[in-house]
Amino acid sequence: MAFNLTHQLGALAGTPIKSGEMTAPSAESSLSVSPPSARMPISMNMNYTSNRNVSPPMSPVLGSRRADLSVACKAFAVETVEEQRTYKEGGIGGEKGKGGVPVFVMIPLDSVTIGNTVNRRKAMRASLQALKSAGVEGIMIDVWWGLVEREAPGAYNWGGYNELLEMAKKVGLKVQAVMSFHQCGGNVGDSVTIPLPQWVVEEVDKDPDLAYTDQWGRRNHEHISLGADTLPVLKGRTPVQCYSDFMRAFRDNFKHLLGDTIVEIQVGMGPAGELRYPSYPEQDGHEVPRDWSLPVLRQDSLSSLKAAAEAYGKPEWGGTGPTDAGHYNNWPEDTQFFKKEDGGWNTEYGDFFLTWYSQMLLDHGERILSSAKSIFQDTGVKISVKVAGIHWHYGTRSHAPELTAGYYNTRFRDGYLPIAQMLARHNAIFNFTCIEMRDHEQPQDALCAPEKLVNQVALATLAAEVPLAGENALPRYEDYAHEQILKASALSFDQNSEGENREMCAFTYLRMNPELFKADNWGKFVGFVKKMGEGRDSDRCREEVEREAEHFVHVTQPLVQEAAVALTH
Repeated sequence: MAFNLTHQLGALAGTPIKSGEMTAPSAESSLSVSPPSARMPISMNMNYTSNRNVSPPMSPVLGSRRADLSVACKAFAVETVEEQRTYKEGGIGGEKGKGGVPVFVMIPLDSVTIGNTVNRRKAMRASLQALKSAGVEGIMIDVWWGLVEREAPGAYNWGGYNELLEMAKKVGLKVQAVMSFHQCGGNVGDSVTIPLPQWVVEEVDKDPDLAYTDQWGRRNHEHISLGADTLPVLKGRTPVQCYSDFMRAFRDNFKHLLGDTIVEIQVGMGPAGELRYPSYPEQDGHEVPRDWSLPVLRQDSLSSLKAAAEAYGKPEWGGTGPTDAGHYNNWPEDTQFFKKEDGGWNTEYGDFFLTWYSQMLLDHGERILSSAKSIFQDTGVKISVKVAGIHWHYGTRSHAPELTAGYYNTRFRDGYLPIAQMLARHNAIFNFTCIEMRDHEQPQDALCAPEKLVNQVALATLAAEVPLAGENALPRYEDYAHEQILKASALSFDQNSEGENREMCAFTYLRMNPELFKADNWGKFVGFVKKMGEGRDSDRCREEVEREAEHFVHVTQPLVQEAAVALTH
């Protein structure tokens, strides 16, 4: 499997279904994965001032089958026999004592058009029917800030989402609604470009430091810098106030669906909707994955670092961050800050800076979650947050890619427990990615370890008593990936000499697209959903479940083909 950046995990779009077409995607529209890179770039430099020539001090160093959407119509002939699970305290589950992990499916990123209508309406309706018939619990929908509040501050247009959510309700699918406060486009797999609201873009043009910026002056416009969270820089409102007003307007407009059809609100926290810094964006024509530089948090955020340094008794550490962390194309061992022996990350200074840097991200999460919790309390919905599965260089001591993203996780420190504890304080679900990946599938020279990472995160959520949900990182349709998801969704842990088992509260499958509806892929997917629904404690053998799935796919095929002809005309 080709190596890919983890920000694909929650942001990959399916192949677009062109209007009026039900045929295989063209070569131009097919999903592609970049070949493995020979070198994994890293840079962690910072420059907080507008003068890009200022050189901050060095850190102290101490030591092919035809695509066939016809299967999307089978629900017109067959009703699902799966019982619909409901959200319960602590996560999603079925009847008391009954295992099983409900499966949601992400719908295409461009399901609502720039004109706020449902895209490919006929295909969407048929596809939702198919998912329902397969026993899928629900769908995940990106509710784009850049579409809904596009024209003017406080002017919300829910048109396309009103229709789409009513479709889901009519079919009987639950909905995970993502409050997408980031830009769509620029990440691998993004099938459409949806910028931030036009009036927000205008404010960023006036004040470029509202965007994250690297030491070379390159701006990242995926998300407003968290350093501006509490500043009234968006037409008199702070970014957090804008996010809160958006969520409140969503609640008021869809209050009749909350807790019944809409069962989860995933709160966007940063690039690709994830709680992280934009440390590895896909932009500027680069062909290799990158660990980018530490982004600028605005000059006013520097006062926080300065105050922290003074309180620590090292005021000289408050001017900037480390500048000896290398460039885009460096490996950890090529840099002074990330090297294994005597690296700056493992010094007193490194611990001070990384603690401050990661705490800024946690504070950002606290601010938005506090607001989301108050807005959606007593509505019957669960709140969730997505955390990136940054598995490359996980086998090194410094875990450089995780550090630059804001996760202070090293060989000697658990960086996911503080995140889990923060989510637990707000009764939020910890949503994690790369669940389908295996260690040996990744480039060994990059020391990738997604399985070990998933295990660490699962242990952290267990310790913090916060529900864990999962997603796959890349589109995978084969049984091999499905088996890994099944395994990861019901991990076993040993604590105090006693084994403790816990299933994920939900799994969200990436993504609904023409590839999913190919005959072979669809058959495997139906079987996968049934196995996930059976749960860890099922007394039925897997072969029996697989035979049921095969029978389901087979007996409905004639009616499916007939419905497909109608859809293509």
